[in-house]
Amino acid sequence: MSEQVAAVAGGVIGAILLLILIGIAVYLLWKKICLLPSYEELPNSVTPTHPDASLEDQTLSQQSSAIQPKSIRTRSVPFIIPPKFHGRDWINLTNGEQVQKDSDPYVTPESGPRCSFHSLAGAYVIGSINPELYKFPEDKSETDFPECNIGRLWFSVEYEQEAERLLVSLIKARKLQPPTDSCSPFVKIYLLPDERRYLQSKTKRKTLNPQFDENFIFQVSSKTLCQRTLKFSLYHVDKQKKHHLLGQVIFPLKNETLTGDSKLVIWRDLEAENLEPPSEYGDIQFSLSYNDYLSRLTVVVLRAKGLKFQDEREIARKHYCLATKINLLLCLPVNTEAEEGKWNHLEAALALIFKCWLNTTEEQGVYIKVSLMNHNKFIKCKKTTAVLGSPNPVYNETFSFKADQTELDTASLSLSVLQSAEGDKTHLLGRVVVGPFMYTRGKELEHWNEMISKPKELVKRWHALCRNT
Repeated sequence: MSEQVAAVAGGVIGAILLLILIGIAVYLLWKKICLLPSYEELPNSVTPTHPDASLEDQTLSQQSSAIQPKSIRTRSVPFIIPPKFHGRDWINLTNGEQVQKDSDPYVTPESGPRCSFHSLAGAYVIGSINPELYKFPEDKSETDFPECNIGRLWFSVEYEQEAERLLVSLIKARKLQPPTDSCSPFVKIYLLPDERRYLQSKTKRKTLNPQFDENFIFQVSSKTLCQRTLKFSLYHVDKQKKHHLLGQVIFPLKNETLTGDSKLVIWRDLEAENLEPPSEYGDIQFSLSYNDYLSRLTVVVLRAKGLKFQDEREIARKHYCLATKINLLLCLPVNTEAEEGKWNHLEAALALIFKCWLNTTEEQGVYIKVSLMNHNKFIKCKKTTAVLGSPNPVYNETFSFKADQTELDTASLSLSVLQSAEGDKTHLLGRVVVGPFMYTRGKELEHWNEMISKPKELVKRWHALCRNT
């Protein structure tokens, strides 16, 4: 009898457990089915409307959004207020949107659009975020190349002020244009005005898109850093081991901030070398641009080359006269009074020689004066900074002048290359004038006309200097 009771009790307990398991399974299945529509409805973003917009405009926007297929609709992320912020006050806007206001934080807000998430019960959807607006812009430096481009170079520059070291990282080059099908490029790096010494990269074999990833160090003081210029010359080595210049990049350091925490990464398009022989007094390169909307004439003074400084024979003649005077002083008769006077004169003569030497070094400072003229009447002039000790100075400075479009037929630009002399005097090394047919001919006239025919575009050219302009 007891065995039958035990069997019945065990069967009842087993049936109860089975019913419990079945109930749990049914509940979980029901909950899963109920949650599916919630996840499909959430991506529908709340379309905000401006409070000043008319009712007709809002109706049209709603109709257009209803007609638009789901495949074209921009996916957005709903912006939800968590339940813990529900004890705040909100100002009702259109389409059920709400904005928090500064008042009693313990007043319960009125009913708003409820979120269908069971896990976020009581949350309010107040808008949506478009992820497309927060993407980083794509780097198009390796895809957007202008016409007639001969290549592009990437590098970085950093200056260690305590160690007085200029760190140059040569990164890569792209879209090189060699004279033959194959290309084996390398780069020479100069720190101008010193063109005798350079650092050279390794040669990359048979590639138009070399990856260098090399580091170079120049020792340069912080006082002269702003007067130095980096020059990258990119060469191709052919089968006969001959070097062919593919292009170069000129990078002045005076306008750059090089002492930050991170390296300054730069890319520049390669420029073809000017193969024309230098003129008698040197050449100057600058760009012109005219903005007809702003009535602004822009001049970018880039660089000069082959400048002829003041005749060294004149400087040598000054030194010779001083040396002759010293020689005459040394020939004075030897006595006590004459000896004292002789050395006093000798000290004065040595001071004159030192002053003359200082003037000689100062004479190496070269700057360019840009003058705007109208009917040969002076309007305005601007000057570049002086560059010391180089017959091939690099400026890369921009100047703007106000000039009405009706004045372009009578206006002209004069660029004078001046060398600092003794005191406040200057020595003219050369000049070039660009303008309309009234003042110029040849390349100078072509440069001016091209500037007018291409508004808002920088037109760059080389010009020969002369002294009888």
